[in-house]
Amino acid sequence: MSKNFLRIAFIFSFLGVVLGAFAAHGLKSVLDEYQIGIFRTGVRYQFYHAFAIMIAYLLSAHLSVKLSRWAAICFTIGILLFSGSLYGLACRHLMGLEIAAILGPLTPIGGVFFIAGWLLLFFGSFSKDSHST
Repeated sequence: MSKNFLRIAFIFSFLGVVLGAFAAHGLKSVLDEYQIGIFRTGVRYQFYHAFAIMIAYLLSAHLSVKLSRWAAICFTIGILLFSGSLYGLACRHLMGLEIAAILGPLTPIGGVFFIAGWLLLFFGSFSKDSHST
């Protein structure tokens, strides 16, 4: 599996720290508690799935490489759609945009990609090219 997945995971982790700090310090005065909660949920799931990308990379030596790669792709898409839409929903009034109609449906679609990624890792553990039984 390509080291690019590790690099993607590291970038998402870096951005998670930056966005978490931004929410705690820069947005606290302009967002209400509900909006901050939405933003923090995006950060939390971004971190979980950045680590999931790292796990998929590391486990690709023991699981199906193909399914591990697809899991990492699903986690990446999930972060972009799920967390990205939550950031947009939490901050939409700051940007002067009413884009909830567009962003709202992206959140559960991103969640489906997260679920698919975990299922791919599960099924990858049963594959023929798995190194362990």
